[in-house]
Amino acid sequence: MNTSAMQLTLFTISEPNRFNIIELLKQGSRSVSDIVEILGIGQPQVSRHLRILSEAGLVKVRKNAQQRIYSLEAQPFQELDVWFDSFSRLWEERLDKFEDYMSDFNGKGS
Repeated sequence: MNTSAMQLTLFTISEPNRFNIIELLKQGSRSVSDIVEILGIGQPQVSRHLRILSEAGLVKVRKNAQQRIYSLEAQPFQELDVWFDSFSRLWEERLDKFEDYMSDFNGKGS
């Protein structure tokens, strides 16, 4: 994922209602009316947030008769996962070095 796409993804999901919509869609596809009912916010707001999420490439929509059914696009979240994982590796390396230091320190103190 390029930096600007990642920034757009993080910026987009940083808004609380959009974050809550993403959390709902992690559980499976949902219609706009389901999201409205569960989150307790108005249909125009939900539709606006879904449009923004869609434009950012985070959700996809399919029509089912008169309903629009939304689901998550996996790729942007997989790319974020890889990016976040790079921080895990960084901390693991640092913690391993700290553990080695503490072992050496405790060994010298005996």
